[in-house]
Amino acid sequence: MCVQDEVLWSIGEVARKTGLSVKLIRHWSEMGLVPPAGRTAAGYRVFAPESLARLELARTLRDLGLGLQAIRDVLDREHTLAEVAAAHADALEEQIRTLRSQQAVLRSVTRRGTTAEGLAFMNRTARLTAVERRTIIHEFVAETLGDLDVPTYRRGLLAATPELPDHPTDEQVDAWIELSELVTDTGLRSAMRRMAQYAAEHAPGEHDDDALRAAQQVTDDWTERVHGAMREGIAPDSPAADAVVAAIVAVWLPTQTQIRTRDEVHADGGPARRLLLEQLEVASDVRVERYWQLLCFINGAPVRPSLAAAGNWLMTALRTNPEPGARSTELGALYDAGADAWEPEGLLDACERVLRTVGGLVSVVDPGMFARPTPCADWDVRTLLDHLVWENLLWSGMANGSPPSDFAADHLGEDHVAAFHAAAHSALTAFRRPGMLEERYGPAPGRRLVEQLVIEMLVHGWDLATAIGHPRDLVPDLAEAALPVVQQIYGSLPRTAGGSFAPPQPVRSDATALDRLAGCLGRTVT
Repeated sequence: MCVQDEVLWSIGEVARKTGLSVKLIRHWSEMGLVPPAGRTAAGYRVFAPESLARLELARTLRDLGLGLQAIRDVLDREHTLAEVAAAHADALEEQIRTLRSQQAVLRSVTRRGTTAEGLAFMNRTARLTAVERRTIIHEFVAETLGDLDVPTYRRGLLAATPELPDHPTDEQVDAWIELSELVTDTGLRSAMRRMAQYAAEHAPGEHDDDALRAAQQVTDDWTERVHGAMREGIAPDSPAADAVVAAIVAVWLPTQTQIRTRDEVHADGGPARRLLLEQLEVASDVRVERYWQLLCFINGAPVRPSLAAAGNWLMTALRTNPEPGARSTELGALYDAGADAWEPEGLLDACERVLRTVGGLVSVVDPGMFARPTPCADWDVRTLLDHLVWENLLWSGMANGSPPSDFAADHLGEDHVAAFHAAAHSALTAFRRPGMLEERYGPAPGRRLVEQLVIEMLVHGWDLATAIGHPRDLVPDLAEAALPVVQQIYGSLPRTAGGSFAPPQPVRSDATALDRLAGCLGRTVT
């Protein structure tokens, strides 16, 4: 249709040209978004070319998510396209943030198996503003510390507030949800207040940056020394740990000049070691460590490795050696006392028998069993087999005067059976050297090295038999003879996290000798 040389189209023609439905065009026309250029004699709408342009722009803005009022503002030039686009982009940004938060909450629910009540809490928590998040932490700090005189500690807690980025990852949102739950934990509050109270009593007032850096440097030093000892396979409740403790105390002591204490702590000794243990016990709470880890993760800062394992090692070593050389002195007295537990058969024969028995167990293990769990925490069957080989290499090396230092190496190779038999043969050869049983190895005569390997093979043989479903009543007469020796040598050791053994476990009255020995060394006997 043409009116005075102007091209006009019917609503149907416009629909075909734009791909929009007649119904939608009529609706937008009635709302004034795209008014018709006129009407026919019969009253039908007709549209001019500029109407098509308005329709195309309106459709584009609608596809971008703008509402009808915003579209009208652009079409009527009440706001420029750039202004409307900027406003809509901001709105979309907020929607995206909300959707990401909701997505993170739902994924967190999937991981945690959260209840309906927990879901509501998580959703509310994830929607909090930055100001609301800071308020939660500030209230937590105020309620936890009260009026304690710990200004440096207080400022550190208040400064470390969770600052989620504009586009947090699922993991960061999850960390914030976990942190918001953690600050309601009375255990965390008690632990942090205990640390603050200790500081208020022993080192109140301000602490300058130099003191804080020195404390951090000491922490880095002792953790590095402990990790080195752990890599070398030094047990914290062994005499060898005492040298590590002495080195740590020597570095730690100079930082204690401002500490108020009843005892003199100017040199390594009982008072200094008690004070160091006391400080570690006050500071060693996994909830406090988790609090700081979560804050770092939320804020995108580097997360320091956990100190839990190293702290447990050092606390166990301090409890074992409350005075320099305490464990070595204790063992020296024990080793020289008492009759030989292995008569009349003889210690070397006992060692040969237990190695042969455990070797038989090792021989029935196939690689398909390597991933099975064992009674030793965090050890699978392959790790246990590696340890069995290591124990033979360790004690034979000590007997020959050249203890191995490759504790962390793989001692099994491709043939675990051959590796065990070779290591066992090496041990027996070293032990049979003339005069070895009477030679001194530190506080111990040589026969005690042999005895130690017998005990290790008995208890770890029990572990292996349990893991592979084999009968556990191994060499019952040797287990019976070993039980009082185990109780004598290991009975005084601290049975805490980080130690070689868990607390003794109960066993049935009719339990076998080896089950009783395993229970004595902290295994759960079923």
